[in-house]
Amino acid sequence: MNIDDIRALMADDMKAVDRLIQQRLRSDVVLINQLGAYIINSGGKRLRPLQVLLAARACGYEGDHHRELAAVVEFIHTATLLHDDVVDASEKRRGQATANELWGNEASVLVGDFLYSRAFEMMVAVGSMPVMDVMAHTTNTIAEGEVMQLLNINDPDTTEERYLHVIYSKTATLFEAATRLGGILAEQDEDVCDNLAEYGKQLGTAFQLVDDALDYTGNANTTGKNIGDDLAEGKPTMPLIHAMRHGTEQQAAVIRGAIEQGGREEIDTILEAIETTGAITYTRALADQAVEKAVASLGQLPETPYRKAMESLARFSVERDY
Repeated sequence: MNIDDIRALMADDMKAVDRLIQQRLRSDVVLINQLGAYIINSGGKRLRPLQVLLAARACGYEGDHHRELAAVVEFIHTATLLHDDVVDASEKRRGQATANELWGNEASVLVGDFLYSRAFEMMVAVGSMPVMDVMAHTTNTIAEGEVMQLLNINDPDTTEERYLHVIYSKTATLFEAATRLGGILAEQDEDVCDNLAEYGKQLGTAFQLVDDALDYTGNANTTGKNIGDDLAEGKPTMPLIHAMRHGTEQQAAVIRGAIEQGGREEIDTILEAIETTGAITYTRALADQAVEKAVASLGQLPETPYRKAMESLARFSVERDY
């Protein structure tokens, strides 16, 4: 399956989720409607809600709550983007102006808070304590990840282990929760739910590692980001960590200085260091390993189009160029 096949398979569910998102975004406060609609409709891949839907269907679930939880996961993801862009002082996301650039930091933070609280309202309506437990823990982990990333900014001594922990907390944990929710709704046993969660965790890890690689190899028209955006913000991502560890003393010193100061002044030298040390190959190899673990975690599920879609989606996460 390619990504279009997967979206076709899940078209009815995804349309229902989109309708729910639009309905639950509504507020008597006009600014919430404007800003919320802008960020929700800004061209995201909707991969996290898709994970909820696929996992539930792969486990034989036939109810409707998976759609509500898919919308919940998208709201939480969107809230984190709003907060991220404020913390990073980002002006662009997916090739267009960020909400904070258009409406200001205060509005972005507060609408992010609205999305978090609306998500928890929707979870309560589902009426499942295990669901509430998973999502409460997940949102707490995401918040910890945000703080950890903040501590890593401008720190060239960030280790690979520490960075992978940030990836888990900021990104992979929401994928992990999304797929676990599918198993919970389908009343699967703990072992199946754990394996679904492992699939999500590994897919989320692979997804972020590929994003790290694309920051230095992608096309701005395709990715919506300029080459070296992470470097400009002083973020020590996997390609930089690897290049510092395996490059010459001079290369390591240049990268260290760029991380400490932020900016793209030395981008050509750093790109050369990334190339000569095989940092992109290494980063993508880590992503490939994560995908293989993700696919292996689906072994308990019956052979259905939904399981096949989950396997294909995992492989798409490392083959994409955006």
